[in-house]
Amino acid sequence: MRTLVLGGARSGKSAWAESLFDAHAVPGSPSGQGAVDYVATARPWPGADGFDADFSARIDGHRRRRPGHWRTVDDVDAVEALRRPIGPEGSAPLVLLDDVGTWLTGVFDREGLWDAPRGSVAPWTDEFVAAVRDWGAGPSRIPGSDQGADFRDSGVADTETGTPPHRDMQASDEAAGVVKQKPHLVIVTPEVGMGVIPEHRSGRLFRDEIGELNGRLAEVCERVVLVVAGVPLTLK
Repeated sequence: MRTLVLGGARSGKSAWAESLFDAHAVPGSPSGQGAVDYVATARPWPGADGFDADFSARIDGHRRRRPGHWRTVDDVDAVEALRRPIGPEGSAPLVLLDDVGTWLTGVFDREGLWDAPRGSVAPWTDEFVAAVRDWGAGPSRIPGSDQGADFRDSGVADTETGTPPHRDMQASDEAAGVVKQKPHLVIVTPEVGMGVIPEHRSGRLFRDEIGELNGRLAEVCERVVLVVAGVPLTLK
């Protein structure tokens, strides 16, 4: 199961996405049962005084808000993290990636693409979309499940009842904010371009590329949610 969570700046999208895992993130649970991998894409960068203190504070705020037993994955690129097979030696069955915007910004910075023609970032975004599309498709080893099970199909049975879940989730389930299927990948991404056209080319470039990337991610995710003022609106 893949869920894409969109929202504007300070919309509450990250906090809402984190709350989806509250029912499963249980301290002391066996490996693979309730384990959550938090794929953090933000990286501090040098600022005017040698370090961007504001951005660092934002990262720290996210870190302090996360449960202590969640595993933060920030030592590899998000694409590599998503390609890890699910199991005790790889990825947890529950993954939260936050967020696509900072990942894309990092690619622009690292590859020097801010002055490049539109579309130059395609090789990296293609890999990202493919990693999301194929997430959970490989052989997985989750305690309590059949070895080698393929979880690419979103119709995987509910782990608590053993019955196949409905593809169309009820409104009450949405409001409860609970992930009911394993494995589950939740991706947070900024929704941009709803107002003023950015003054600078870099802003317009980011708007265009993240907009296209969000659309492609929505195509490969079974569930798409827009968060406004902390309130989720199911789009798909």
